[in-house]
Amino acid sequence: MAQQNLILCIDVGGDSIKAAEFSYVPGQSLTLERFAYTEYEFSADEPPEDVVLKTLTDVIKTNGFTARDVYVSLSGKNAFVRFVKIPAMTTDKNKIQEIISYEAKQAIPFSSDEVVWDSQLLQPVGDSDGSEIDAMIVIVKKDEVSRISELVEKLGKRIVLIEVAGTSCYNSARANNVGASECQMILDIGGRCSTLVFIDGSRFFVRTIPIAGDTITQQIAKEFNISYADAEELKRKHGYVSLGGAYEEGDSEVASAVSKIVRNVMTRLHGEINRSINVYRATQRGRKPEKLYLAGGTSILPYSPRFFSEKLRVPVEYLNPFQVIGVGPAVDQQVLSEVAHLFAETIGLALRRIGTSPIEISLIPDYVRKQNEFRSKRPYFFASAAAILLYLIITLWAYTQQAANIADKRDEFNSYVSRQQAIQQRVKNANNKLAAANGQYDSAVELLKQRNNLIAFYSLIKSCIPDNVWLTEFTIASSPSSQIRTATTTVAGTATDEEGDGNKTGQLTMDMGDNSQNQDNSKKDEAEGDKSLRWVNMVAYVICDKNDSTLNDRSAAINNLTSKMKENDGIFKAKDEEIMIVYD
Repeated sequence: MAQQNLILCIDVGGDSIKAAEFSYVPGQSLTLERFAYTEYEFSADEPPEDVVLKTLTDVIKTNGFTARDVYVSLSGKNAFVRFVKIPAMTTDKNKIQEIISYEAKQAIPFSSDEVVWDSQLLQPVGDSDGSEIDAMIVIVKKDEVSRISELVEKLGKRIVLIEVAGTSCYNSARANNVGASECQMILDIGGRCSTLVFIDGSRFFVRTIPIAGDTITQQIAKEFNISYADAEELKRKHGYVSLGGAYEEGDSEVASAVSKIVRNVMTRLHGEINRSINVYRATQRGRKPEKLYLAGGTSILPYSPRFFSEKLRVPVEYLNPFQVIGVGPAVDQQVLSEVAHLFAETIGLALRRIGTSPIEISLIPDYVRKQNEFRSKRPYFFASAAAILLYLIITLWAYTQQAANIADKRDEFNSYVSRQQAIQQRVKNANNKLAAANGQYDSAVELLKQRNNLIAFYSLIKSCIPDNVWLTEFTIASSPSSQIRTATTTVAGTATDEEGDGNKTGQLTMDMGDNSQNQDNSKKDEAEGDKSLRWVNMVAYVICDKNDSTLNDRSAAINNLTSKMKENDGIFKAKDEEIMIVYD
């Protein structure tokens, strides 16, 4: 079974330790898995406290208990229980707790630093007038709970709860329906003290009586003048409660003497029980007890139930606390039946684990309580740390993924930029090629536009040149071939035809514009280095007689050609270039 479903409950009694390990289902059931019962072996050479701790260590180590959580019940002889009544002046829990703290300080016989105490408000009963609040205060020495707590911690266990035998016994009895309909008592006769518990519905009262098995042993040792160990052995071997009166004595004088000692002690215990009943009925307004349950190791002395039944005049039987729990298959039920009356406290402790109990006292020291609180929160700390670590891991992973994505995006972007730059370069190269092609195209278009210029030019010349006038030279140059002069008509000498026909050949030179002005323009253009000007140099020859009267008409015809060529100089324009026609 899983360790978290196990609990170890230990009753540290006055003369023995009872331990029981239970498996449980929270809020549902308890099952006894294993148990142990070990008595102390006191000696004069060893302090009783050390004997208790040594025995507790042996019980935990040697019985195979695997539960980690430990609940402890302390003997009533080490505890001080007081019932107080608080005026019901307020319902404020903090103020009520302050009043209880004041009452506790008044009741503590030691310094407040030397004790551990706890309190609980008791549930009001039906006949309460509501003017007072009943409270219970439980006080124990801090040294004792600290020793047990430290020992349990050293053994690898975790101490969860410490309470006293009276309260744990009450919780166990309530679970077994003791006192459900009438006032009933539980008398737990232990080794060092007896605990008397009153149960009347929700009404609760407990009293510790310093008369128990140890009292009988000491009395036997005193009467027989023997050691404590011998007296204890004699009590176990011959002890029983003498019937008294007219009953026949036993055959053994020792047994008879021991039984009388036992009866005397039991009579004293009966007297304390009567006193406790009176106190209970007076202070707690309780009802008369109608039944007595016996528990504890000394209660098994023969004739004990009969003795108390005769004295108290109520039915008496042994308490069976196992009615509300299950017993595991590994438990020896024969052995368990012999010691069942000893385990009421351990069952009361275990019941605290699976649900709410009527009395919930906790005497855990502050430092142990803080340790337990820290341990209870430790899973949350671990979970928080794990969550933070997971968050950091996820954040780091996300950052890494984001960085990788950014790097991929950057590489993709750089690749895209490179591709775009290559495309841009190709586009640029294509544009350059296109521009070059456009230039070639424009040049070709311009050439195509000018392909008929010469034809038009020649046609114009032909239409304008009179008869007997021939162009002998036609050149296009970047500068005039001769000095620009005023347009005149001259006869550059005469000559006789070699054939003797009497015709004369003369050179006719024609210029455009004012001579001085044209010279200035020519010089200016040459200085500026205008490469866009084109010059048409023409030389015309007129075949005629020097004194031919038609010479002037031909000169006029040449001048007419010049004018028309000027009018049509657009034929020779290329990209707004100026065409000047000069006849020399």
